[in-house]
Order: sequence, then C-alpha cells, then structure tokens
Amino acid sequence: MPLNRRKFLQKSAVTGAGVAIASAAAAPAAEAAEAKKGHKPVKRYAFTVMGTTDLHGHIFNWDYFKNAEYTDAKGNAQGLARVSTLVNQVREEKGRRNTLLLDAGDTIQGTPLTYYYAKVDPITAEGGPVHPMAAAMNAIGYDAVALGNHEFNYGIETLRKFEEQCDFPLLGANALDAKTLRPAFPPYFMKTFRVPGAPPVKVAVLGLTNPGIAIWDKAYVEGKLTFPGLEEQAAKWVPRLRSMGADVVVVSAHSGSSGTSSYGDQLPYIENSSALVAQQVPGIDAILVGHAHTEIAELLVTNEKTGKTVVLSEPLCFAERLSLFDFELVLEKGCWRVESVKATVRDANTVADDPRITKLLKDDHDIVVEYVNQVVGTATATLTTVDARYKDAPIIDLITKVQEDVVRAALAGSEYASLPVIAQASPFSRTSEIPAGDVTIRDLSSLYVYDNTLVAKLMTGAQLKAYLEYSAEYFVQTAPDAAVDVEKLTNAGGRPDYNYDYVSGLSYEIDIAQAAGSRIKNLTYDGAALDGDRKFVFAVNNYRANGGGAFPHVASAQEVWAESTEIRTRIAEWVTAKGVLDPKDFASVDWKLTRGGTPVF
Repeated sequence: MPLNRRKFLQKSAVTGAGVAIASAAAAPAAEAAEAKKGHKPVKRYAFTVMGTTDLHGHIFNWDYFKNAEYTDAKGNAQGLARVSTLVNQVREEKGRRNTLLLDAGDTIQGTPLTYYYAKVDPITAEGGPVHPMAAAMNAIGYDAVALGNHEFNYGIETLRKFEEQCDFPLLGANALDAKTLRPAFPPYFMKTFRVPGAPPVKVAVLGLTNPGIAIWDKAYVEGKLTFPGLEEQAAKWVPRLRSMGADVVVVSAHSGSSGTSSYGDQLPYIENSSALVAQQVPGIDAILVGHAHTEIAELLVTNEKTGKTVVLSEPLCFAERLSLFDFELVLEKGCWRVESVKATVRDANTVADDPRITKLLKDDHDIVVEYVNQVVGTATATLTTVDARYKDAPIIDLITKVQEDVVRAALAGSEYASLPVIAQASPFSRTSEIPAGDVTIRDLSSLYVYDNTLVAKLMTGAQLKAYLEYSAEYFVQTAPDAAVDVEKLTNAGGRPDYNYDYVSGLSYEIDIAQAAGSRIKNLTYDGAALDGDRKFVFAVNNYRANGGGAFPHVASAQEVWAESTEIRTRIAEWVTAKGVLDPKDFASVDWKLTRGGTPVF
C-alpha cells in the first residue's frame, strides 16, 4: 500500500508543548550554595527520561498460554498496567513536567492479545477496534516509540493503522521509502521544557529500528521500504538535531548492544549496534536499547571521537522493567550542558496494576481469554517440550507433520508435486505442554509462540547436510566418556533454542563428541544414504526462509510457494480437522544424539 506521507509530514518534527517547571526543580541545593558565597547562582535543571522496550503485547500480568497469572522462578511481573504504576510514581517524584516516556519497539506482536486484534478482529477492518496497545500506551502517556522489527509482522497496512491510532509518533530514521530513500516514518521527536528564568531545554529523541526487517519481513517490505544501518543514519541525523537547537540527544534504538548479527553476512548492517552507535557517533547523550530481551541497568560507552561517555540502558522485555535516565544539566554562557546522566531500572514486581489501565482494557482481555480457551480437539496422550531440545519429541513432530501436509497439498498438480517434502521446526519453548484430554487454542499457541508463516524452498541433499551440520553446532562438544548434564549440553556459543532445527523426513545421528561441522552421521532418506544431488521441497518458517539464524543455503534457495497464514493457525486447523490428536498420526524418531555411534539417551 502507499506510504502515508501526509501523516509523516505531520509527525516528522513533532514538538512537545513547552510547560513551566517548578522553580524548585530548577534551583537545587548547589545553586543556593553558590549564592551564599556571593557568586552568581549556577542555573541547573534536572529531568528524567523513562523507557520500556519489547513490550510484545503484554498489558496485564497474565499468561494466556497457561490461563493464569504470570509467574516465573525469579518472581518477575509483567505488563503495561504495572509499568503505568511505576510511571505514575516517577512523575510524582520528579514532576510530570520534568519527564519523558519512550519505548524502543516491538509492541504489536507477541501475545494472543495482539494476534487477536491483528487477525481475528483486526484493527484494519471497517469500523474495527482500537488496538489494545495503542489504547494502553495513549492512556499512560507515551511521548514517542521507536519502531521494532516485529511491528512489520502483520504487514504495513496494520502498522499504519496502529500508527494512526497512537497519540505519539512511531520513530524510524532508518526506515526509508525504497523509491525515494526518504524517511517513511518520523525520524525524531523534539520536546521543549520551559525553565523559569533560563532558556528552554530542548530534548531530541532519534528513533532507529533494526536492519534485519529487510530479511525477517521481506514479504511485506521488499520494494516498499529499505533499512540502512543505525550508525550511518545516526551520523546523519544527530548533527541535524544539534543544529536545530537540541541541548540533549537521546536515541531510542531497537538494536541490542552486543555488536553481533543473527543473519551472518546477508546484510551489510549490524543487527545489535547500539553500543557501536554510542562509540562512533558524536553528540549522543543516552541510548534506550531494545531488541535483545536482556536487562542492562546501565552501560557506559566512550565515544571514540569526543571521549565523552554515553549512557545506555535496556529494561527487561514484556514490561517487566522501566529504565530511568536521570539527567543533570548546567547553564553555561547561555547554553545548557549535560553535566551527568545516570541510568537505573525499576521493577514491575514491586507495584500493583494501575486500576485505570485495568478498567480500560479489561473487555479486550476477557474477549481474548475466551478465544484462546476454545476446545478444538482431544489428545490421547500428554505432549511436552521439556526435553525436546536434546531428544526427538513427538510434539515437535506435530509441527513438521502439519508443515509437510500443508506444503504437499499446496504443490499438488504443480511441477514440484513429485518431489519429497521435508520440514524443519525448532523447540521454541522448554515448558509447552498439550495435556491429554481437551486441546484448546491456547495449548497449541503455547507450542508455536511466533507468528511465523510457511514457505517452501527447493534444496538438495548436500545443502540439507550442511544445514544439519550448522544446526548441530547448538550442542556442546562432549567427550565419549564424559558425564552428560542436559542443562549444559545445549546453547553452545550462545545459540538460542529457536535457532536449533529438527528436520523431518530424514534419518540422522548427531555425534556430539565430534567437532562442529563433522557431527551428522548415518544421514539417510527412505532407508538409503542421502544423495547429495537429490532435490527436496523444504517446508520452513518465513524467519528461517529469509535468513533468520544464518542457516546455510536456505535464504538463497529457490522459493516455490509461500503463504501468509500463520503456522500456528495451520496447526489449529489440522487438529480441528482430525478431532483427535494421536501421536501415531505424526510422531517419528528421525534423529538422536550419539557419541561414537552410542546413543546418549
């Protein structure tokens, strides 16, 4: 769809209304001390920037997959209703006029709540509802939000409708129109604080999103939007913001701080580059970090050109934490200078839900709870992912079976109909369970928590062997006579569970005593050694098909079919059609861990 240029022009240079600040905030004790000495008082001003990130549709402290209050071993609590209480506390402490509230992206995907209002009762429908995240964030009073990569999961039309419903700008200085190479969203937000007896303080917020969108949501953005690197665009915009009179520059970046990329060399831009932005681009005072789903209360990075310290903070995802950047400014020769910045985090588990947010969103929440608890079938046995990362588990075979069936049916009558169809799937969760008895939508949703869609790629036997070798790097090399601790067996090199793949339809062993790259043994298809030249149709999720996880060959392989229906929905349809979920209809032992030919388990 055409990009909404009118809305961009309206929002691209949003300026918050200046408001008077209580003189007590502008004249701390240090100023009074100077006056006693007979010197002209030093003018100071303090303000606080609050930040969240990776909210992923969490409004309440509720686990839709378990149909219960959210709990975890660390005692965390989730949801914007809790964050709202924290925000209210900070505004009371600091004075609302002395605060800004930002987010670093990934807001409209991640829970059954957000899925429901994107797909079941979509906000894009004629007379459709207001997105619950827009309603909540408007009520809390967010000033600006950076675009996350998951904002694009439901397509540009849904994102634009969400943008229209928000009372704050969605920022993305490096989300460019593919044809004009001009920003397709507001690059920045500017707020002016009025300080009695002194010049106003102008705070600029630059929003940056993740270059990986070009890979992960290629189907939606290709030919429409392009996403250059964060460092490049920050270097372009920060000087502009300073020339526009910004006394303070804060970056809200949907990009982690590690300097790494999950997509290898498929893009010339780094996925997690927030610390590099701080290091390379002069003129930035603080960065609200997102995307990585880690908690960093405060990270200090020295800018290599100026020697100045840039303060970074990443609050924990799902509205479990709120970052605070406390700024102290001093007026020198008529200009404000940042004297200090200190970052801290506040924990959502220390407060109760804000009743105002609870009341506002209760009806939306209740509708979704009813939806996910619909019974769609009956299971003959309990299926679980508890040991799925190191044993071939029937519950993962269910995913691959559904993918195989969908692709095989889609290719019937085509030139690819005679090719064997195999599939990949990952053990996304370590706690998913489909209990024996009634099976609900929430049971199936907990198995496949992402909104991935299905793609069919053409692959050779040799390419699939390389694919499996790469996947097997997930395991820690373990000597034949060493004790096996399953808690230390996986995630080698920090590889997350979702970047380990089963491949159905093939039979193979993973020899974890061998070095990475030489682990796949006895690889067969249909009872015979795999022919490296034989062609297969490979059913993969769109994240993997577009290069997510940097698996070899798959991103460049020929695509023979794709669809926009979520794999999770296909699983629900499959179970509903069967009526009975029986492992004999989908379970198979395709792989096992070995050491020198001896099974580990």
